[in-house]
Order: sequence, then structure tokens, then C-alpha cells
Amino acid sequence: MTITETELAEARAAWGNGLVAISTAYDEDGGIEAARAIADDVLDRLYGFEFGPILFKPTLSGGAQTFRTDKPGTLSYFVGHNPDFPQDTGFGLKSWRKVASETSSFFVEGDVAIWMGWVFFTSKAGDVVKVEKSFGYRRAADGSLKLVLHHSSLPYEA
Repeated sequence: MTITETELAEARAAWGNGLVAISTAYDEDGGIEAARAIADDVLDRLYGFEFGPILFKPTLSGGAQTFRTDKPGTLSYFVGHNPDFPQDTGFGLKSWRKVASETSSFFVEGDVAIWMGWVFFTSKAGDVVKVEKSFGYRRAADGSLKLVLHHSSLPYEA
């Protein structure tokens, strides 16, 4: 079944809602353990680790650990507290309360889709961060869309 534009929007919304849930759990529900439990569930639901290595380039990563291809590396980016990834501070722990996106373009071929655009993160203090994203999805056996590509970068400033 061909992926629809509506499904892409729903998948991005689910990702944003997951990030907000991680932040809220950290801030209000019990710190790192609560955030890690939510993040673990979000990653299982939204990322396609069952297909093999994913292609994840987080916004704030560099050096030998720039790219993440498995769940432990991805989880560490979102919640930190992993001695194997000492540079990770936990992107999901930054008090995000709203995530919105604006589409630049997308490509769909059957059960694979690629989306790119801007994602806007709003913190509980009202600060907004704009990030450039590319998401690649593949339809899973249960019909859900799973991320197999997630590239993120800060906008270029001359």
C-alpha cells in the first residue's frame, strides 16, 4: 500500500509527540529513568530497527559518533547518561513542549517515503529552535511507518 501524505504528517506528529513525552517525563514525572522508559517505547514504535541498521545523523553529534545506526546509540542521543556516548547530553531532555513541522518536499514510492523540511521545537520557556530534517520511512508489517533515515542539522548561517 502506497504511503500517503497524510500518513507522513501523522508520522511526523507522532515523532514530535514522542519527543515532548520524553521531555515531560524527565521534567515532571521522575527524571532520567522515566524519560528513558518513554524514549525506549518511542524508539520501538517509530524507528525501524527491525529492518537492520538505521541511518541517523543527529543535530548535535560529531566525531567518531556522528552517525547512529542502532537503538543504543539512538537512545543515548535522546536521553544521554550513557558512558559509551560521552558527548550526548540528551536532546529529549531539553524541556520541549511543542514540535511542529513545515514541509519542503517529499517523495513516495510504494512502501518507502522520504520527507524533508523544517522542524520547530518550542521549549517550556517559549524558546523556539528551527532544525532542518530529512526523514525516511518504510512501512512495517503491521502497517505503521517506521523511520529508517533521520538526518538533522542546524540551518546554515553565513
